[in-house]
Parts: sequence; structure tokens; C-alpha cells
Amino acid sequence: MAKLAPSPLAGKDILITRAAEQSDSLCRELESRGARPVVYPMIRFGPPEDFAPLDAAIRDLPQFHWLFLTSRNAVRALVDRSLSLGLCLSSLSQGVSVAAVGPATADAARDAGLSITHTATKHRGSGLAEELSAHVKGKRVFLPRSDRANPDLPESLRGMGASVTEVVAYRTLIEPLSGKGSDSLTARPQAILFFSPSAVRGFLEQERGAEFLQSISKFSRRVAIVAIGPVTAAALHEAGIGPIVQSADTTVPAVVEALESFFAAHEQSVSTGENAR
Repeated sequence: MAKLAPSPLAGKDILITRAAEQSDSLCRELESRGARPVVYPMIRFGPPEDFAPLDAAIRDLPQFHWLFLTSRNAVRALVDRSLSLGLCLSSLSQGVSVAAVGPATADAARDAGLSITHTATKHRGSGLAEELSAHVKGKRVFLPRSDRANPDLPESLRGMGASVTEVVAYRTLIEPLSGKGSDSLTARPQAILFFSPSAVRGFLEQERGAEFLQSISKFSRRVAIVAIGPVTAAALHEAGIGPIVQSADTTVPAVVEALESFFAAHEQSVSTGENAR
């Protein structure tokens, strides 16, 4: 019986700039292909400075027509705060249409007992608004988000005639590197993964972050700088980092496929170059 060819990821060091608890499934998938994932988050999440607006919106949830969820962190924040208030989020959401920015957010919402009405095909906030433009005019929309969230989505919704209640459900805080994470900046990984514009900003704010990214971008033909989603890709481009490998969506299979395609193409180009000598 012929042996399966090793994955192009075998032996590759992959830096994941996301919290460990959000990266378990991705790390397992990478390790199953022989890669060496290294997780050190660029950001962490904290509670809002004032819970009053979030509490009021949760209690008023049955009065909304739509609940827009743009991240798993927003889902987690709603669930945690509802429990703190002694309320059942799934019961409150009965009769409320729920929109999710992507499959990972939709899965988190279903796990929380919410029924998903629509999942965006473009996996970004502005895309979610575009896809539901015919359904939000004159409707009340509850939008729980990060304090650093991009303003495009609420602006788009209001432009479509929706009444938007945008509330800070959690804060996104820059996580300074220390210890092993700081030491990792002296290494040369084969790939570095960014899952949000906040993670990009967090990395660039590190003492050696900008220098590190600029240096590995010089090796772009053999180092993958991976953006999970177009908004994250735009943040990297704005910082002058590129070229970018962009995952088709936010799911683990899509991220792994983007990485394997990059390294397979690199190995093919190296092999072609050697054969041409």
C-alpha cells in the first residue's frame, strides 16, 4: 500500500496571533499535518468599562427585530452577561432574527441556543449588511461589539434605514509580549497568522513588531503572512505589509488550505528552479 505524501506543512513553524482558547482546533489540525504551531496572542478581551448600555439592550432584546453578531467574542459576552443578570439569552431571542458574520460565529451562537436566520457569505460586517439590505429598513438592530470595532457596519445599516443600537459588549486590549512570545520575534517562522485588524495593530505596537513583520515580508516567497478575512488583509496592506496570503473564510479547513496551497506552490517553484539548472 502506497504511503500518503506528507503535507506541505510538515516541519513548518506557524505563529498564531490569537488567544490559545480560540486556537485549539486549528493547532490540532496543523499538528496532524506535521506543522509546529506556536500560539501567542496579540490581543486579549476584557469587560466593558460600563455594563449599563449592554444590560439595557439585553433586557430589551425581545423588542429588536435583528441581532447582528460579528464575532464569537460578541456571542460569549452576551451569554456571560445574560447569566450574570439571571436571564436566558435563548429565551429572550425568541422571535428575533439573528445574523452571523461567518460560520464560526454562527456555530458559537447555535451553541448558545440561538437560532440563526442568516450567515454572511462574504464573512465580513459590511457584507452582512449588504446581504440583508432588503430586510433591515425600518427595523431595530442590536449590534453588540468590541470597543475597537470598525464603524462601517453600523454606518451601512443606518444608511439602509435601520435603527441601530450599537453597544460595547467587550473591550479589545493589546497584549504585550513577554517571555517565550518575545523570544519568538528573534526566530524566523514559515508562516504568521492574523485573525483581526486588532491583532495586526497589536503586533505592530510591540517593541520589535513592525521591524519583525517588515523583515519577514522580504522573504515573502517562502514565508506566508496570512490574513483571515478581507478586513484583516486590508489592515496588513495599510501597514505596508505584503504580499498577503488570504484565507477563503474563517474556518479551520480554509485556513489550512490557504497554508498548504502556499507551501505547495513554493515547493513546486523550488523544484522547478532546481530542475532548470
